[in-house]
Amino acid sequence: MAGRDKPWLFRTYAGHSTAADSNKLYRSNLAKGQTGLSVAFDLPTQTGYDSDHPLARGEVGKVGVPISHLGDMRTLFEGIPLAEMNTSMTINACAAWLLSLYIATADEQGADRTRLQGTTQNDIIKEYLSRGTYVFPPAPSMRLTKDTIIFTTEHLPKWNPMNVCSYHLQEAGATPVQELAFALANAIAILDTVKKSGEAEGPVFGEVVGRISFFVNAGMRFITEMCKMRAFVDLWDEICVNRYGITDAKQKLFRYGVQVNSLGLTEQQPENNVYRILLEMLAVTLSKKARARAVQLPAWNEALGLPRSFDQQWSLRMQQVVAYETDLLDYGDIFDGSTEIARKVEELKEEARAELARIDGMGGAVAAIENSYMKQALVESNTRRLEAIERGEQVVVGVNRWTETEPSPLTTGEGAILTVPEGVEAEQIARLQAWREARDAKAVATALTALKSAAQEGRNVMEPSIACAKVGVTTGEWGGCLREVFGEYRAPTGVGRAARADTQGLDAVRESVDAVSAKLGRRIKFLVGKPGLDGHSNGAEQIAVRARDCGMEVVYEGIRLTPAEIVNAALEESVHVIGLSILSGSHVPLVRDVMERLRAEGLSDVPVVVGGIIPPEDEAQLKGFGVAAVYTPKNFELNRIMADIVSIVDREAQKAA
Repeated sequence: MAGRDKPWLFRTYAGHSTAADSNKLYRSNLAKGQTGLSVAFDLPTQTGYDSDHPLARGEVGKVGVPISHLGDMRTLFEGIPLAEMNTSMTINACAAWLLSLYIATADEQGADRTRLQGTTQNDIIKEYLSRGTYVFPPAPSMRLTKDTIIFTTEHLPKWNPMNVCSYHLQEAGATPVQELAFALANAIAILDTVKKSGEAEGPVFGEVVGRISFFVNAGMRFITEMCKMRAFVDLWDEICVNRYGITDAKQKLFRYGVQVNSLGLTEQQPENNVYRILLEMLAVTLSKKARARAVQLPAWNEALGLPRSFDQQWSLRMQQVVAYETDLLDYGDIFDGSTEIARKVEELKEEARAELARIDGMGGAVAAIENSYMKQALVESNTRRLEAIERGEQVVVGVNRWTETEPSPLTTGEGAILTVPEGVEAEQIARLQAWREARDAKAVATALTALKSAAQEGRNVMEPSIACAKVGVTTGEWGGCLREVFGEYRAPTGVGRAARADTQGLDAVRESVDAVSAKLGRRIKFLVGKPGLDGHSNGAEQIAVRARDCGMEVVYEGIRLTPAEIVNAALEESVHVIGLSILSGSHVPLVRDVMERLRAEGLSDVPVVVGGIIPPEDEAQLKGFGVAAVYTPKNFELNRIMADIVSIVDREAQKAA
């Protein structure tokens, strides 16, 4: 049909177990009509560790594909011509490294670098706020982001070196205004860093601005979310023109991809998630002037575990039905001229400008990370969201209303969700060790020395990183080299010490805390720990906040702790109860490790509770280890969880007496 718009890129976020398994999945999805790839990396890869590092234990291949070296990347894209593919890679702290491996693989395929198309997410600021896969302090992290931007602008003209990623901000509790303001403040911080470097003068800076893309979220209030996207378009145009003097229409275009909200997917009545995903997709496709350039949809059962190929296909078909069976792409913007839409868009823009001014007054996004302003704001917003669901003010069908249900045949039977085989980690480590033994050790040492020199001297790390990739340097060696130069970082948790007096429904729990504390002779002390590399800290933060508000003494040191560190903290702090939060699917090996270490230290009387996306069969296994209670997304009533924990502490204290 003449005048019909082209559809957006169809993607699914995918990768698991091994490079070979993920390659098979990618080729299958492409054969089904997917038009771009979106690569999920496992947590060791995202945080710059090899698969055999102690922190990688239990995490290999769980939330994505392990890529330890060029051989893994070669296998991942076997039979997929990179010169013809549009590839998105969700990688941040180690974006320069994974892009180097991708380029080295493309070079092996004989692909012209100028034809490579895709995106490295490369948004480190949001990692400090929400997703937690940061490695280095903010300043050197921003420098690495700048290096990839400068390199790709010169050598990969079709590559988007950075996705300013507001998706995870909404997952961490951001309101639409916060998502607008925090993401735009992030983009400003990056562009200011590039401009200050002096490495992109004049027309080159315009090219840099034109390559910045965005990756956003869309929740259930889809009219508000659609207005948010129109506000994004207008505000980005203002920033490009007023702050940076960019007038070229193509360079100041707001280009974005989207994954719709996973936070709102429910474990209860999960079949309802199909409708949620569809409505959320409409928010980013209905308005032509603010339509996504690429869409990837979660699977309906992601609150239960890893989706199967069928589940991903279902989400892909949803996009294809909307794009090809409806007349959505036949018309101009259907919201132009709507006074109601215009009013809402202006309201969002006005509030976002005020928030941007507040952040700018602090010295920008990096300063607002270091002083914990943005993190605290997200924790507080998420607290308000959860309290509204608990009180029934925010209706979630099947969760706090209309909870009566027929059992779903979709969630029963063997293979209802995908599980990563137990032996994947050992096999990956064996391949890694064989890779190390087969390479030229002298060439590896020389390449790492060159990388370290570039990092120390302020030179662009991309060419030395590509050289490292080609001689067989591993992800852990690249990360270790830069850790030596830049050091590591622990971001503020955003969990304040002062208890809130206005939390509703806590009187009975507070009385129980006081009563049990009196029996113990001191205040109940609760250690909230996140073992392993899972950086999704929203749940742990909310548990810590609510426990504090109940009157408990809370020990919460943030993400990325080893089981040994958690047990040591329990010993040193003399805690009464330990809560472990794990959303990466690594709960069985990590909890087993914690429980064994507690017994070895004589702390078997300290009860342990666990929260995460935990299938029923795994829950039984955890309780077999001695875990006192297991909580999954269906347990949304935090006050009830707090009451349980107090009862568990009381029961254990009576046993000990």
